[in-house]
Amino acid sequence: MIDALLSSIFTVVLSVIFLYKWVIIISAILSWVRPDPYNPIVQMLYRLTEPAYALIRKYIPTVFGGMDLAPIILIFALIFLETFLKNILF
Repeated sequence: MIDALLSSIFTVVLSVIFLYKWVIIISAILSWVRPDPYNPIVQMLYRLTEPAYALIRKYIPTVFGGMDLAPIILIFALIFLETFLKNILF
């Protein structure tokens, strides 16, 4: 019973990580086209990603001619976490 519960929790966590990676990708692509900041979808994406970006930007500033590396670093961190959790589960 405990194994089933842990398996279910890991599955939910892995699904959230998967969805958050897509939120980051969509947010990064939208940042290239300068969308309407009053659009509710844009505001939601900003609220979901900006706290994580701010945490990364605190330690790694924007470099390479103004290119923001926070989304790339965050995606790599999520891939690492996802792989780690999958290896624990199986």
